[in-house]
Amino acid sequence: MVLIDGNQIAASIVAELKSEVAALTGRKPCLALVRIGDDPASISYVRKKDQTAADIGITSRLILPPVTVTQTELFALIDDLNANSEVDGILVQSPMPKHIDELAVFRRLSPEKDVDGLGTMNLGKVAQDDETGFVSCTPAGIMELLARSGVDLKGKHVVILGRSLLVGKPVALLALQKKAGANGTVTVCHSGTADLPSYARQADVLIAAIGRAEFVTAEMVKPGAVVIDVGINRVPDATKKNGYRLTGDVHFPSVAPKASRITPVPGGVGPMTVAMLMKNTLKAYKQLR
Repeated sequence: MVLIDGNQIAASIVAELKSEVAALTGRKPCLALVRIGDDPASISYVRKKDQTAADIGITSRLILPPVTVTQTELFALIDDLNANSEVDGILVQSPMPKHIDELAVFRRLSPEKDVDGLGTMNLGKVAQDDETGFVSCTPAGIMELLARSGVDLKGKHVVILGRSLLVGKPVALLALQKKAGANGTVTVCHSGTADLPSYARQADVLIAAIGRAEFVTAEMVKPGAVVIDVGINRVPDATKKNGYRLTGDVHFPSVAPKASRITPVPGGVGPMTVAMLMKNTLKAYKQLR
């Protein structure tokens, strides 16, 4: 079993981007980070994005509307950022307050600045194999992890557990693309799938993004499969100071011995998401110039 080290691969990408940004003349790339309210997880995620941008040399603008911001006010803010020639990428951190329509927010972003790749235009570009689009950061990170770990999906059966807009659907489209590293045969399983374990056992590459702690057990995994664990769940643990431990959607102790390669949680897919956001921001900067 080989551990796919997301921290190490993300650090390599950050170093590559830092070198590329340092060589730029004139204005540096700029990323607007919009965080609504004070959700603890969102604070942590946005802080990490802000710090990584600074490390690379990307300018970040942290914008903190109150949790009471209306949809109309948020749209006005997005419109201003869309029109601002000094801003290359815009990210509105999810989850947003319940009174905000997240899909409407994603659609409001200019496709040329939608560096989180969740708007209609960019998802459509993924479906059309159009390289000018922005790929949602977690799916892009998964594909980069596989590529840099020497995993070619050509001819492989890729089974994805979960059909979310954030991970399941876009990573299925990416694995299907007619390009180097992809060309996989894809099955997407979800809550309505009958006998889901039988599909999981067929996977050469199993991507678990179902949002259920340690859902994937050893008997669901084919010997020698590559396992990518996208989940991040808090499980009560009295031995921990904070009262919980982080775990993925895969039961790591039982699955790891059967897998040829596997990502850990934490330290697998998570760091890649931030790195790919920065990569998308640099791409937006170049395409807008």
